[in-house]
Amino acid sequence: MPRIIILGCAGSGKTTLARRLGEQAAAPVICLDDIWRPHWGTDDLARFREVMTQAHAADAWISDGNFALATFDIRLPRADLVLWLDRPRLACAWRAAARVLRAGEAHRPRDLLKVLRFIWAFDRVNRPRIEAARAKHGGDVPVVRLHSDGEIAAFLTDLQLRSGGELRGG
Repeated sequence: MPRIIILGCAGSGKTTLARRLGEQAAAPVICLDDIWRPHWGTDDLARFREVMTQAHAADAWISDGNFALATFDIRLPRADLVLWLDRPRLACAWRAAARVLRAGEAHRPRDLLKVLRFIWAFDRVNRPRIEAARAKHGGDVPVVRLHSDGEIAAFLTDLQLRSGGELRGG
């Protein structure tokens, strides 16, 4: 049964890929952004970690989101594969801006400037933190880096062709 963590910058397509993988692998999708509440603070971290522990105790899951410092010690030891969506920041910024305009989207236009600042600083600030935590808690978990829609499509097609639905890197 697959246990996959999807990482990447805001706007890279983590949630879209997680949903597609969840459908294809018949595995539940755990969207960390849907669990962590915007009004929560450090006092709520224990509650968040408890939910993460329970959600990631299952035999199969697709885990969508970074939250490296708060969750990698819980998620990575159980993971079979890490998918890094390594998209250019302009593409991430475009996707983030477009999603606030979609009907029914949880992302709000008033947060867009904050998200764009996060995207612009991601490679300098967040990526090194995520990579360090990944190496510490799951350095032996295979990593597949996907840079484009074409690479994602090829990865999904490759998964469909594998026998028994087995998911692994490479």
